[in-house]
Amino acid sequence: MIDIHQATREDAGEILTLQRAAFVDEAQACGDPFILPLTEGLERVERLLGQADALVLKAVLGTRIVGAVRASVAGSHGVVGRLAVAPDLRRRGIARALLTRVEQELRTGFPQVSALTLFTGAQSVDRLYRERGYAETHRERVAEHLVMVHMRKELVEPC
Repeated sequence: MIDIHQATREDAGEILTLQRAAFVDEAQACGDPFILPLTEGLERVERLLGQADALVLKAVLGTRIVGAVRASVAGSHGVVGRLAVAPDLRRRGIARALLTRVEQELRTGFPQVSALTLFTGAQSVDRLYRERGYAETHRERVAEHLVMVHMRKELVEPC
């Protein structure tokens, strides 16, 4: 059974290792081995785990971290990022569970947040995001070979 908990600074190394393993496919798909999830350093992940306006969740199977997601908050806006699942455990609902839980935690811990955004590589737009209520807002070409898809989910129904 998968358990989801808030990550701690002690988890930084394992989360970074998981992140790198999970994003290799993304790097290969876009032909860029230097995407940020693969080049981010341990110090940055440790720093993020200590920030009050950030949330990092881990999915644990036994003693192994098998998934992670992070979110940050700026005013009424939340940004979800680095949704990662161990490659050998994909397609088992871990990403869905992490995304659901991070949204719940943001609603509870940051009630001022009225919308969530995320971005992903164009080749990685997954129906998971659409099923969870995220809609594409725009695409951004960040390099000749790399297009990012920006998505948004409203947490508060418009009047």
